[in-house]
Amino acid sequence: MMDVSQYINDLYVKGHDNFYQMVSHSLTINHMPNISVSPETGKLLYLLVKIANATNVLEIGALGGYSGIWLCKALPDDGKLTSLELNKDYANVAKNNIEKAGYGKKVTYHIGPALETLKQFIKQKRKFDFFFIDADKENYKLYLEYSIQLAKKGALITADNVLWKGKVTDKNNQENNTIFLREFNEFVAKHSKLESVIVPIGDGLTIARVL
Repeated sequence: MMDVSQYINDLYVKGHDNFYQMVSHSLTINHMPNISVSPETGKLLYLLVKIANATNVLEIGALGGYSGIWLCKALPDDGKLTSLELNKDYANVAKNNIEKAGYGKKVTYHIGPALETLKQFIKQKRKFDFFFIDADKENYKLYLEYSIQLAKKGALITADNVLWKGKVTDKNNQENNTIFLREFNEFVAKHSKLESVIVPIGDGLTIARVL
């Protein structure tokens, strides 16, 4: 029986995504973890940006730029992606891949701890209409709280890996990242400023609308 993710990928992504292999290759040769979003998750992010008519996107965690390519692809010509990445080498790989994809003019990278950059953005009173969180799981709740402060009313906040290969449903699993993500999911579900859901695509994607 065909894997469900592969079935979705074959139907809706295959033939429309020329970049997954390029990014995966760049991760391998640069000795980076191959943990990009799945192609079908990338397609969903693309559609969400389109549906939201977003023009100013904030990404927390760049890695090799695969999610950034999908986000940039969805933006209008004058749209902007601001990407936060702790590791300068990772940001350089992401930038190179996004330039190869033809979207280099749409993206700006900020290197360093994302929490510090987010605090600066709040002081600067910057606003975004779409957010994608895909970084260290320990700080997911803080990334969410800062994103809400930076969000325009009605903005969408998304976060990857929230099912953690199904581990979040196993109460006996007490691994750190599992606990962080389980707590994050509960935090999102009860947050008074959000209406939200988890879509079980890829490794699980939270979609939340800021009230």
